[in-house]
Amino acid sequence: MSFSALDAAIDEGHPYHPCFKSRTGFDEHDHRCYGPEADGTFQLDWLGVARELLHLSFPSTEASFWKRELGAAGLADIEARAAALGLEHDRFGLMPIHPWQWRDLSADRLRPLLQSGRIHYLGAAGDRYRASQSVRTLSNAQAPHRSSVKLALGIVNTSTRRNIEAHSVATAPVLSRWLDTILDSDPLFRLRYRLDIVSEFAGAIVDRDGPLGGEIAAIWRESVESKLADGESAVPFNALMAIEADGLPFIDPWLQRYGLKPWLDRLVEVAVLPVWRLLVVHGIATEAHGQNMVLVHRDGWPERLILRDFHDSLEFVPDFLADPNLAPDFLTLDPRYRRALPNQYYWMERPEDLRDLFVDCLFVFNLSEISHLVQSFYGISEGAFWHRVSLRLAADIAEHGLGERVARLGFGTPEIVIESLLARKLGLSGDALQHNVPNPLAAVVPLAREYA
Repeated sequence: MSFSALDAAIDEGHPYHPCFKSRTGFDEHDHRCYGPEADGTFQLDWLGVARELLHLSFPSTEASFWKRELGAAGLADIEARAAALGLEHDRFGLMPIHPWQWRDLSADRLRPLLQSGRIHYLGAAGDRYRASQSVRTLSNAQAPHRSSVKLALGIVNTSTRRNIEAHSVATAPVLSRWLDTILDSDPLFRLRYRLDIVSEFAGAIVDRDGPLGGEIAAIWRESVESKLADGESAVPFNALMAIEADGLPFIDPWLQRYGLKPWLDRLVEVAVLPVWRLLVVHGIATEAHGQNMVLVHRDGWPERLILRDFHDSLEFVPDFLADPNLAPDFLTLDPRYRRALPNQYYWMERPEDLRDLFVDCLFVFNLSEISHLVQSFYGISEGAFWHRVSLRLAADIAEHGLGERVARLGFGTPEIVIESLLARKLGLSGDALQHNVPNPLAAVVPLAREYA
């Protein structure tokens, strides 16, 4: 299967989440039309929006951007519809919207803007898209190498409402450029700990600072397929922990071909060390869990890692950055940032906050499922698995002289803080949204004692 087809087909999702795929807002018809399980495709709906309501963050001119995304014929079609309604280009711009979101908003909250003539409905147009497992991120079903688009979607999927934070739309391309600069500056990301990102290169939002801010928004990003070389394939990381209909793990053919221990050691090398290096050496933590991590392989042998989805899930501590001069000037990106407190957006207060995100996502949501899988099916205990992970991290610390940086992150702490996802799903708040769990690295001497 292609990457986007596999991403849509995975039905186990985040095994850690007790309510995966519990969507509040979709009815049965919506699941068939817009859920990935039905393997359906659909066109985006389009709006003509008064320019004073529209904020665009495009990498090129508006005309060239839309021509690239829609093709010349698609752009001409939508522009002809706008012209038929008397919408002049200098007064109105284009904006895609998810069909479900259009139906939901037009019945109520969008009505005043429609009645005032500041927003016009242009209909469904363009290529057909397929929903990914995250539902609101859509891949181009007709041309998988073309951009994916994430659209605001006001349903609750798992434990979070899936609109797009208004501040993040213009920030997304800036964060991707920052990460690209860091990866280009460190040769180990190209030669040894091979890491790439799916760049979020454009964004658009309607009524950014008004009551609809974040409810009509889009972020475009590169497709995973466009990042693959000849002979490479890619899978979302949460495919690795899936059990197939025949009762065997998804990864079983690979383990039989290459051997369990060699394959696991290679997985740690390829999937853990790049994320670890980005944090420990460069001071940036990403939400590297589930489908946000993409494993690139050749016939099942892990080759390299791709990360994605940064606009609302990247964190750093300013004085822990390896090169603070490369960081974006957030104060110029959005007025909200000028009065923001630490831990509110992207900049955290303590390096330990970065550690919590790293361990929560990469270890709790991802590797703990791998460790459980190999214990259940192949007899390697979870303790033995984590020992192998820890020894590899300890070797990396020694090789690159990272003891002081690791100590500041506090990897030897006995417990770590993780999200309480069921509590969030049930609508609880405050302290109920987090709880402590044992740190799987705490008992490992090289991490917990020598460097703590």
